[in-house]
Amino acid sequence: MSQLVDRTITALRSEYDVLAGLVRTLSDDQLAATGGAAEWTVAQVLSHLGSGAEIGRAPIARAAGETVAAEDNQTIWARWDASTPRAQAEGFLEANRRWLDTVEALTPGQRASLTVDLGFLPEPVPLVTALGMRLSEVANHSWDVRVAFDPDAGVDAGSAAVLVELLTGHLGFMLGFLAKPAELEKPVSVAVPGAGLVIDDAVAVVPRLESPSATFDGPAEAFVRLLSGRLKAPYDKGVTVEGDVTLDDLRRVFPGF
Repeated sequence: MSQLVDRTITALRSEYDVLAGLVRTLSDDQLAATGGAAEWTVAQVLSHLGSGAEIGRAPIARAAGETVAAEDNQTIWARWDASTPRAQAEGFLEANRRWLDTVEALTPGQRASLTVDLGFLPEPVPLVTALGMRLSEVANHSWDVRVAFDPDAGVDAGSAAVLVELLTGHLGFMLGFLAKPAELEKPVSVAVPGAGLVIDDAVAVVPRLESPSATFDGPAEAFVRLLSGRLKAPYDKGVTVEGDVTLDDLRRVFPGF
């Protein structure tokens, strides 16, 4: 467990360093561009990540014993939404740095034992679940930003590997929110990089499949983007699915968010 926590934090640090390096170079016109999230500008994606870091840091800090003043989420979102694009970008840099400072400072004992009350789930979750949810958000939205300036960008390979592992366990519940299994007429099992995807009445990512009915031919980062609805033309080059289900079928199951 603690190794998975460490790997997730390492992936989050790498995500931040790469995205922050890009953000510091962006002009006002580039902040107004759109990328993987067609309904948001780059600045708005950064605002979403920044407000999420601000909101998400508080429960982790409280679990670690820090006194954190409560602020309503709506108030936080309104403050970020009212900021200029440049302020949203700069705010992202600061809020995400503070989030990372908090989790990187956790002791080995805290990393192994902390539970976090996120406020919107029925009960507190292990730290690795809270970190994994943040990694899923950061990895996908980082791609949203980077693909605006590099059409060949992908989700970071290290992040993708960690996310696939997390989806076989601690993040598996998220598939209930992401997937629409009723879009398929019959159950399928798909071999995917590092795991297997099972679609029946529900959807699950499993560590392995003995006899898959189809094979997803593409990197793990493409599979991660499939689950979040981001494996769409023109960002699906070279990805194919062979067997009793098609890539378009799978895209209907995972329409995105």
